[in-house]
Amino acid sequence: MDMGLHRVRAALDALGLLNPPCAAAKVLGTNGKGSTSTFLAASLTASGARTGLYTSPHFLSPRERILVDAAPLPDQAWIDAAHAVLEVSADRGDAFRLTYFELLTVMAAWLFREAGCRAAVFEAGLGGAHDATTALPAHLSVYTPIGMDHAAVLGPSVESIASDKAGAMRPGVPVVCGIQPPEALAVLASAAARAGAPFHHAAHVAALHGASWPSRPAMPGPHQQDNWLLALAARQLLAEAAPGLVPVADPEALEQAARQAFIPGRFQRVPAEPPLPALILDGAHNAPGLECLARALAYAGVVPSAMVFSCLADKDLETMLPLARALTPGAILVPGFEACGRAPDPEALARVLGPRARPVRDAAQALELLHGQEGTVLVCGSLYLLAEVFRCQPAWMAAPHCLRP
Repeated sequence: MDMGLHRVRAALDALGLLNPPCAAAKVLGTNGKGSTSTFLAASLTASGARTGLYTSPHFLSPRERILVDAAPLPDQAWIDAAHAVLEVSADRGDAFRLTYFELLTVMAAWLFREAGCRAAVFEAGLGGAHDATTALPAHLSVYTPIGMDHAAVLGPSVESIASDKAGAMRPGVPVVCGIQPPEALAVLASAAARAGAPFHHAAHVAALHGASWPSRPAMPGPHQQDNWLLALAARQLLAEAAPGLVPVADPEALEQAARQAFIPGRFQRVPAEPPLPALILDGAHNAPGLECLARALAYAGVVPSAMVFSCLADKDLETMLPLARALTPGAILVPGFEACGRAPDPEALARVLGPRARPVRDAAQALELLHGQEGTVLVCGSLYLLAEVFRCQPAWMAAPHCLRP
Protein backbone atom coordinates (compact mmCIF):
# COMPACT_ATOMS: atom_id res chain seq x y z
CA MET A 1 0.00 0.00 0.00
CA ASP A 2 1.55 3.27 -1.18
CA MET A 3 0.27 6.04 1.11
CA GLY A 4 0.01 9.67 0.10
CA LEU A 5 -2.33 11.93 -1.86
CA HIS A 6 0.26 13.67 -4.07
CA ARG A 7 -0.32 11.40 -7.09
CA VAL A 8 -4.10 11.87 -7.07
CA ARG A 9 -3.83 15.62 -6.51
CA ALA A 10 -1.36 15.97 -9.39
CA ALA A 11 -3.66 14.05 -11.74
CA LEU A 12 -6.73 16.03 -10.65
CA ASP A 13 -4.83 19.29 -11.13
CA ALA A 14 -3.65 18.31 -14.62
CA LEU A 15 -7.23 17.46 -15.59
CA GLY A 16 -8.74 20.64 -14.14
CA LEU A 17 -10.66 18.73 -11.46
CA LEU A 18 -9.45 20.45 -8.28
CA ASN A 19 -12.38 22.87 -8.26
CA PRO A 20 -15.69 21.14 -7.55
CA PRO A 21 -17.55 20.90 -10.89
CA CYS A 22 -20.66 19.69 -9.06
CA ALA A 23 -22.11 19.27 -5.57
CA ALA A 24 -19.89 16.54 -4.10
CA ALA A 25 -20.19 14.43 -0.96
CA LYS A 26 -17.62 11.99 0.43
CA VAL A 27 -18.86 9.01 2.48
CA LEU A 28 -16.52 7.46 5.04
CA GLY A 29 -16.85 4.90 7.83
CA THR A 30 -16.50 1.18 8.46
CA ASN A 31 -19.91 -0.30 7.65
CA GLY A 32 -22.85 1.06 5.67
CA LYS A 33 -20.79 3.24 3.31
CA GLY A 34 -22.04 1.59 0.13
CA SER A 35 -25.69 1.62 1.18
CA THR A 36 -25.57 5.21 2.44
CA SER A 37 -23.82 6.35 -0.74
CA THR A 38 -26.41 4.55 -2.86
CA PHE A 39 -29.30 6.06 -0.90
CA LEU A 40 -27.83 9.56 -1.16
CA ALA A 41 -27.25 9.25 -4.90
CA ALA A 42 -30.75 7.81 -5.43
CA SER A 43 -32.34 10.71 -3.54
CA LEU A 44 -30.49 13.19 -5.74
CA THR A 45 -31.28 11.41 -9.01
CA ALA A 46 -34.97 11.10 -8.11
CA SER A 47 -35.06 14.87 -7.55
CA GLY A 48 -33.84 15.51 -11.08
CA ALA A 49 -30.14 16.12 -10.45
CA ARG A 50 -27.90 14.11 -12.76
CA THR A 51 -25.78 12.28 -10.17
CA GLY A 52 -22.56 10.30 -10.24
CA LEU A 53 -21.93 7.50 -7.75
CA TYR A 54 -18.49 6.01 -7.02
CA THR A 55 -18.37 2.92 -4.80
CA SER A 56 -16.14 -0.07 -4.17
CA PRO A 57 -15.41 -2.90 -4.45
CA HIS A 58 -17.15 -4.46 -7.44
CA PHE A 59 -18.51 -7.98 -7.83
CA LEU A 60 -18.30 -8.84 -11.53
CA SER A 61 -17.05 -5.76 -13.38
CA PRO A 62 -15.23 -2.54 -12.48
CA ARG A 63 -18.04 -0.72 -14.30
CA GLU A 64 -20.20 -1.32 -11.20
CA ARG A 65 -18.02 1.20 -9.34
CA ILE A 66 -18.84 4.27 -11.45
CA LEU A 67 -22.51 4.95 -12.17
CA VAL A 68 -24.46 7.94 -13.43
CA ASP A 69 -28.10 8.02 -12.36
CA ALA A 70 -27.71 4.41 -11.15
CA ALA A 71 -26.59 3.15 -14.57
CA PRO A 72 -23.14 2.00 -15.75
CA LEU A 73 -21.40 4.04 -18.41
CA PRO A 74 -20.58 2.80 -21.94
CA ASP A 75 -17.30 1.01 -22.58
CA GLN A 76 -16.08 3.88 -24.75
CA ALA A 77 -16.52 6.35 -21.91
CA TRP A 78 -14.32 4.15 -19.71
CA ILE A 79 -11.70 3.92 -22.43
CA ASP A 80 -11.69 7.69 -22.92
CA ALA A 81 -11.41 8.29 -19.17
CA ALA A 82 -8.58 5.80 -18.75
CA HIS A 83 -6.62 7.36 -21.60
CA ALA A 84 -7.11 10.87 -20.23
CA VAL A 85 -6.02 9.96 -16.70
CA LEU A 86 -3.15 7.66 -17.64
CA GLU A 87 -1.75 10.26 -20.03
CA VAL A 88 -1.38 12.94 -17.36
CA SER A 89 -0.10 10.38 -14.87
CA ALA A 90 2.56 9.02 -17.23
CA ASP A 91 3.73 12.54 -18.12
CA ARG A 92 4.96 13.04 -14.55
CA GLY A 93 7.05 9.87 -14.27
CA ASP A 94 7.08 6.87 -11.96
CA ALA A 95 6.74 8.94 -8.78
CA PHE A 96 3.24 9.93 -9.93
CA ARG A 97 2.12 6.57 -11.31
CA LEU A 98 -1.37 5.96 -9.92
CA THR A 99 -2.39 2.85 -8.03
CA TYR A 100 -5.44 0.92 -9.23
CA PHE A 101 -7.80 2.56 -6.75
CA GLU A 102 -6.32 6.01 -7.41
CA LEU A 103 -6.79 5.54 -11.15
CA LEU A 104 -10.45 4.62 -10.74
CA THR A 105 -11.02 7.52 -8.34
CA VAL A 106 -9.68 10.10 -10.78
CA MET A 107 -11.52 8.41 -13.65
CA ALA A 108 -14.76 8.74 -11.69
CA ALA A 109 -14.27 12.47 -11.19
CA TRP A 110 -13.42 12.90 -14.90
CA LEU A 111 -16.41 10.82 -16.03
CA PHE A 112 -18.84 12.70 -13.80
CA ARG A 113 -17.69 16.00 -15.25
CA GLU A 114 -17.92 14.71 -18.82
CA ALA A 115 -21.41 13.34 -18.13
CA GLY A 116 -22.60 16.74 -16.91
CA CYS A 117 -23.37 15.61 -13.38
CA ARG A 118 -24.77 18.24 -11.02
CA ALA A 119 -24.01 16.07 -7.98
CA ALA A 120 -21.54 13.30 -7.13
CA VAL A 121 -21.17 10.87 -4.24
CA PHE A 122 -17.77 9.30 -3.55
CA GLU A 123 -17.39 6.33 -1.19
CA ALA A 124 -13.99 6.15 0.49
CA GLY A 125 -12.05 2.95 0.07
CA LEU A 126 -10.05 2.48 3.27
CA GLY A 127 -9.55 4.97 6.08
CA GLY A 128 -9.63 8.66 5.33
CA ALA A 129 -6.37 10.50 5.84
CA HIS A 130 -4.64 8.73 2.95
CA ASP A 131 -7.62 7.50 0.95
CA ALA A 132 -7.60 8.62 -2.67
CA THR A 133 -11.09 10.13 -2.35
CA THR A 134 -9.75 12.58 0.25
CA ALA A 135 -7.88 14.39 -2.53
CA LEU A 136 -11.17 15.17 -4.25
CA PRO A 137 -12.86 18.51 -3.58
CA ALA A 138 -16.15 18.13 -1.74
CA HIS A 139 -18.93 20.14 -0.13
CA LEU A 140 -19.73 17.58 2.58
CA SER A 141 -18.19 14.70 4.55
CA VAL A 142 -20.52 11.90 5.67
CA TYR A 143 -19.59 9.40 8.40
CA THR A 144 -21.30 6.02 8.70
CA PRO A 145 -20.72 3.82 11.80
CA ILE A 146 -17.06 3.22 12.64
CA GLY A 147 -15.85 -0.06 14.11
CA MET A 148 -12.93 -2.47 14.15
CA ASP A 149 -11.66 -3.42 10.69
CA HIS A 150 -8.34 -3.11 8.84
CA ALA A 151 -6.61 -2.73 12.21
CA ALA A 152 -3.21 -3.56 10.71
CA VAL A 153 -3.45 -0.43 8.55
CA LEU A 154 -5.67 1.96 10.51
CA GLY A 155 -4.75 1.15 14.09
CA PRO A 156 -5.63 -1.24 16.93
CA SER A 157 -8.60 0.60 18.43
CA VAL A 158 -11.87 2.25 17.43
CA GLU A 159 -10.30 5.59 18.44
CA SER A 160 -7.31 5.13 16.13
CA ILE A 161 -9.52 4.02 13.24
CA ALA A 162 -11.83 7.00 13.77
CA SER A 163 -8.82 9.31 13.90
CA ASP A 164 -7.59 8.07 10.53
CA LYS A 165 -11.02 8.45 8.96
CA ALA A 166 -11.33 11.93 10.49
CA GLY A 167 -8.21 12.85 8.51
CA ALA A 168 -10.49 13.40 5.51
CA MET A 169 -12.12 16.46 7.13
CA ARG A 170 -11.30 19.84 5.63
CA PRO A 171 -11.69 23.40 6.99
CA GLY A 172 -15.13 24.81 6.38
CA VAL A 173 -16.52 21.61 4.85
CA PRO A 174 -19.53 20.42 6.89
CA VAL A 175 -19.54 16.97 8.47
CA VAL A 176 -22.63 14.86 9.16
CA CYS A 177 -22.41 11.82 11.37
CA GLY A 178 -24.65 8.79 11.76
CA ILE A 179 -24.94 6.55 14.81
CA GLN A 180 -21.48 5.98 16.28
CA PRO A 181 -19.82 4.20 19.21
CA PRO A 182 -19.17 6.86 21.88
CA GLU A 183 -15.40 6.66 21.46
CA ALA A 184 -15.64 7.17 17.68
CA LEU A 185 -18.12 10.04 18.06
CA ALA A 186 -15.78 11.83 20.47
CA VAL A 187 -12.87 11.55 18.03
CA LEU A 188 -14.93 12.79 15.07
CA ALA A 189 -16.41 15.75 16.95
CA SER A 190 -13.00 16.79 18.27
CA ALA A 191 -11.39 16.49 14.82
CA ALA A 192 -14.16 18.57 13.25
CA ALA A 193 -13.66 21.30 15.85
CA ARG A 194 -9.90 21.38 15.17
CA ALA A 195 -10.47 21.49 11.41
CA GLY A 196 -13.10 24.22 11.61
CA ALA A 197 -15.63 21.88 9.97
CA PRO A 198 -19.26 22.40 11.07
CA PHE A 199 -20.36 19.16 12.77
CA HIS A 200 -23.90 17.76 12.52
CA HIS A 201 -25.68 14.70 13.87
CA ALA A 202 -28.01 13.07 11.36
CA ALA A 203 -30.73 12.71 13.99
CA HIS A 204 -30.58 16.44 14.74
CA VAL A 205 -30.87 17.32 11.04
CA ALA A 206 -33.84 14.95 10.76
CA ALA A 207 -35.53 16.59 13.74
CA LEU A 208 -35.31 19.96 11.98
CA HIS A 209 -36.08 18.98 8.39
CA GLY A 210 -37.39 15.42 8.26
CA ALA A 211 -41.14 15.83 8.72
CA SER A 212 -41.84 14.74 5.13
CA TRP A 213 -38.99 12.25 4.78
CA PRO A 214 -39.88 8.58 4.14
CA SER A 215 -38.86 6.61 7.22
CA ARG A 216 -38.20 3.24 5.59
CA PRO A 217 -36.35 2.27 2.44
CA ALA A 218 -37.19 -0.92 0.56
CA MET A 219 -33.82 -2.43 1.43
CA PRO A 220 -34.57 -4.42 4.60
CA GLY A 221 -33.09 -4.28 8.07
CA PRO A 222 -33.03 -1.71 10.87
CA HIS A 223 -29.50 -0.71 9.89
CA GLN A 224 -30.78 0.37 6.47
CA GLN A 225 -33.25 2.70 8.14
CA ASP A 226 -30.28 4.30 9.92
CA ASN A 227 -28.34 4.52 6.64
CA TRP A 228 -31.37 6.05 4.91
CA LEU A 229 -31.76 8.68 7.62
CA LEU A 230 -28.06 9.56 7.34
CA ALA A 231 -28.35 9.83 3.55
CA LEU A 232 -31.34 12.18 3.80
CA ALA A 233 -29.56 14.34 6.37
CA ALA A 234 -26.57 14.45 4.04
CA ARG A 235 -28.83 15.43 1.17
CA GLN A 236 -30.23 18.33 3.18
CA LEU A 237 -26.79 19.60 4.17
CA LEU A 238 -25.43 19.16 0.65
CA ALA A 239 -28.26 21.32 -0.69
CA GLU A 240 -27.33 24.00 1.86
CA ALA A 241 -23.61 23.75 1.07
CA ALA A 242 -24.07 23.82 -2.72
CA PRO A 243 -27.15 25.98 -3.37
CA GLY A 244 -28.40 25.87 -6.93
CA LEU A 245 -26.83 22.50 -7.69
CA VAL A 246 -29.04 20.31 -5.50
CA PRO A 247 -32.82 20.55 -6.03
CA VAL A 248 -35.10 21.10 -3.06
CA ALA A 249 -36.17 17.76 -1.56
CA ASP A 250 -39.51 16.66 -2.97
CA PRO A 251 -41.45 14.12 -0.84
CA GLU A 252 -42.60 12.13 -3.87
CA ALA A 253 -39.06 11.98 -5.26
CA LEU A 254 -37.73 10.80 -1.92
CA GLU A 255 -40.42 8.10 -1.75
CA GLN A 256 -39.33 6.95 -5.20
CA ALA A 257 -35.70 6.83 -4.09
CA ALA A 258 -36.65 4.86 -0.97
CA ARG A 259 -38.44 2.27 -3.11
CA GLN A 260 -35.85 1.94 -5.87
CA ALA A 261 -32.44 2.29 -4.23
CA PHE A 262 -30.63 -1.03 -4.34
CA ILE A 263 -27.14 -2.39 -3.89
CA PRO A 264 -26.43 -6.13 -4.21
CA GLY A 265 -25.39 -8.22 -1.25
CA ARG A 266 -26.88 -6.11 1.54
CA PHE A 267 -29.36 -8.39 3.29
CA GLN A 268 -30.45 -9.31 -0.22
CA ARG A 269 -33.30 -11.80 -0.18
CA VAL A 270 -33.35 -14.23 -3.10
CA PRO A 271 -36.60 -16.23 -3.36
CA ALA A 272 -36.37 -20.00 -3.63
CA GLU A 273 -35.60 -21.18 -7.16
CA PRO A 274 -35.79 -24.99 -6.89
CA PRO A 275 -33.65 -26.88 -6.44
CA LEU A 276 -32.04 -23.92 -4.62
CA PRO A 277 -33.67 -22.75 -1.38
CA ALA A 278 -34.41 -19.15 -0.45
CA LEU A 279 -31.20 -17.26 0.26
CA ILE A 280 -30.07 -14.15 2.09
CA LEU A 281 -26.86 -12.67 0.67
CA ASP A 282 -25.04 -10.25 2.95
CA GLY A 283 -21.62 -8.62 2.75
CA ALA A 284 -20.95 -8.70 6.52
CA HIS A 285 -17.16 -9.12 6.60
CA ASN A 286 -16.12 -7.86 10.04
CA ALA A 287 -17.33 -8.09 13.63
CA PRO A 288 -19.57 -4.97 13.53
CA GLY A 289 -21.07 -6.17 10.26
CA LEU A 290 -21.85 -9.62 11.67
CA GLU A 291 -23.46 -8.05 14.74
CA CYS A 292 -25.57 -5.87 12.46
CA LEU A 293 -26.52 -8.91 10.38
CA ALA A 294 -27.65 -10.77 13.52
CA ARG A 295 -29.94 -7.87 14.43
CA ALA A 296 -31.34 -7.77 10.88
CA LEU A 297 -32.12 -11.49 10.97
CA ALA A 298 -33.88 -11.13 14.32
CA TYR A 299 -35.80 -8.11 13.03
CA ALA A 300 -36.95 -10.12 10.00
CA GLY A 301 -37.78 -13.17 12.13
CA VAL A 302 -35.42 -15.39 10.10
CA VAL A 303 -33.37 -18.24 11.56
CA PRO A 304 -31.19 -19.56 8.72
CA SER A 305 -31.37 -23.34 8.36
CA ALA A 306 -27.78 -23.37 7.10
CA MET A 307 -25.03 -20.97 6.15
CA VAL A 308 -22.32 -20.51 3.56
CA PHE A 309 -19.52 -18.60 5.24
CA SER A 310 -15.93 -17.71 4.41
CA CYS A 311 -13.72 -14.70 5.07
CA LEU A 312 -10.31 -13.31 4.23
CA ALA A 313 -7.37 -14.93 5.97
CA ASP A 314 -6.21 -11.67 7.58
CA LYS A 315 -9.49 -10.95 9.39
CA ASP A 316 -9.89 -10.98 13.18
CA LEU A 317 -11.08 -14.58 13.35
CA GLU A 318 -11.08 -14.75 17.14
CA THR A 319 -13.75 -12.04 17.25
CA MET A 320 -15.63 -12.89 14.05
CA LEU A 321 -16.08 -16.65 14.23
CA PRO A 322 -18.20 -16.82 17.42
CA LEU A 323 -20.50 -14.23 15.86
CA ALA A 324 -20.68 -16.22 12.62
CA ARG A 325 -21.42 -19.53 14.39
CA ALA A 326 -24.31 -17.92 16.24
CA LEU A 327 -26.09 -16.93 13.01
CA THR A 328 -27.42 -20.44 12.35
CA PRO A 329 -28.03 -23.66 14.28
CA GLY A 330 -27.47 -25.61 11.08
CA ALA A 331 -24.63 -26.74 8.87
CA ILE A 332 -21.96 -24.28 7.70
CA LEU A 333 -20.35 -24.69 4.28
CA VAL A 334 -16.92 -23.04 4.00
CA PRO A 335 -15.84 -22.46 0.38
CA GLY A 336 -12.51 -21.19 -0.87
CA PHE A 337 -12.13 -18.17 -3.13
CA GLU A 338 -9.37 -16.17 -4.82
CA ALA A 339 -8.31 -12.99 -3.06
CA CYS A 340 -4.84 -11.82 -4.11
CA GLY A 341 -2.80 -13.39 -1.32
CA ARG A 342 -5.56 -13.04 1.29
CA ALA A 343 -7.54 -16.15 0.34
CA PRO A 344 -8.80 -18.37 3.16
CA ASP A 345 -7.88 -22.00 3.76
CA PRO A 346 -11.34 -23.66 3.82
CA GLU A 347 -10.15 -26.69 5.79
CA ALA A 348 -8.44 -24.62 8.47
CA LEU A 349 -11.38 -22.22 8.71
CA ALA A 350 -13.87 -25.09 8.98
CA ARG A 351 -11.84 -26.64 11.80
CA VAL A 352 -11.95 -23.50 13.92
CA LEU A 353 -15.62 -22.94 13.13
CA GLY A 354 -16.40 -26.32 14.70
CA PRO A 355 -18.10 -29.64 13.95
CA ARG A 356 -21.03 -28.09 12.05
CA ALA A 357 -18.64 -26.66 9.45
CA ARG A 358 -17.59 -28.42 6.27
CA PRO A 359 -14.94 -27.21 3.80
CA VAL A 360 -15.93 -27.14 0.12
CA ARG A 361 -14.02 -26.30 -3.02
CA ASP A 362 -15.73 -23.06 -4.01
CA ALA A 363 -19.01 -21.17 -4.12
CA ALA A 364 -20.27 -23.22 -7.05
CA GLN A 365 -19.91 -26.45 -5.06
CA ALA A 366 -21.54 -24.81 -2.03
CA LEU A 367 -24.59 -23.87 -4.12
CA GLU A 368 -24.80 -27.41 -5.50
CA LEU A 369 -24.78 -28.84 -1.98
CA LEU A 370 -27.69 -26.56 -1.06
CA HIS A 371 -30.01 -28.26 -3.55
CA GLY A 372 -33.09 -29.42 -1.69
CA GLN A 373 -32.21 -27.59 1.52
CA GLU A 374 -35.25 -26.54 3.54
CA GLY A 375 -35.75 -23.04 4.94
CA THR A 376 -33.60 -19.99 4.23
CA VAL A 377 -29.83 -20.22 3.80
CA LEU A 378 -27.54 -17.33 4.71
CA VAL A 379 -24.48 -16.51 2.57
CA CYS A 380 -22.05 -14.07 4.22
CA GLY A 381 -18.52 -13.40 5.47
CA SER A 382 -16.80 -11.69 2.56
CA LEU A 383 -17.62 -9.61 -0.48
CA TYR A 384 -15.17 -11.86 -2.35
CA LEU A 385 -17.43 -14.81 -1.51
CA LEU A 386 -20.49 -12.92 -2.76
CA ALA A 387 -18.62 -12.10 -5.97
CA GLU A 388 -18.15 -15.84 -6.55
CA VAL A 389 -21.85 -16.45 -5.87
CA PHE A 390 -22.84 -13.71 -8.32
CA ARG A 391 -20.47 -15.19 -10.86
CA CYS A 392 -22.46 -18.42 -10.60
CA GLN A 393 -25.79 -16.56 -10.69
CA PRO A 394 -25.27 -13.18 -12.44
CA ALA A 395 -29.02 -12.54 -12.69
CA TRP A 396 -29.05 -11.95 -8.92
CA MET A 397 -26.97 -8.82 -9.48
CA ALA A 398 -29.60 -7.12 -11.59
CA ALA A 399 -32.82 -8.08 -9.83
CA PRO A 400 -33.49 -6.10 -6.64
CA HIS A 401 -34.64 -8.90 -4.33
CA CYS A 402 -34.74 -6.48 -1.41
CA LEU A 403 -38.14 -7.33 0.00
CA ARG A 404 -39.57 -5.76 3.12
CA PRO A 405 -39.60 -8.24 6.04
